[in-house]
Amino acid sequence: MRTVISVGAGLVVALAAFAPAATAKGPAKAPPACSAITFRSLAAGMTDGEHEAGMYKSRHGRLELYGQVKQGAAVDYYVLAGGKRVAAAAGNLPEAAVSCAAAKKMPKPESPASSCAGQRFRVLIAHAGDQRLAMLYGEDGGSWHFCSAGTF
Repeated sequence: MRTVISVGAGLVVALAAFAPAATAKGPAKAPPACSAITFRSLAAGMTDGEHEAGMYKSRHGRLELYGQVKQGAAVDYYVLAGGKRVAAAAGNLPEAAVSCAAAKKMPKPESPASSCAGQRFRVLIAHAGDQRLAMLYGEDGGSWHFCSAGTF
């Protein structure tokens, strides 16, 4: 009986010592300077309208890839961040976006396409200070092409 009480008391003391360490959080991790997320295209034969092709969620935010379907085929894809369509970036993209594309072996983000289509899609996220930039690429016929970019 004494042994059980001794073990129980020791366990209580040990838990009390570790409880503050378990609840205290360290400094928050900063988001990566450059990341890439790959999505698949929508299935053929879907009903007309907008459909979610994929979703990515992390502690830094939520990204969704949506496709516009007309006559059973996806004709255009775009990115939503936090439930809102990513606002188009005005003017030239920051150097962080260009270096992120180079680091992920993607084509240089130049003039955006009028519509975005393909079999696979990749969203690059570049952080420039407190500004986040999403760049959408589509793969068609084995080669990647730049579709659009915007801040969120």
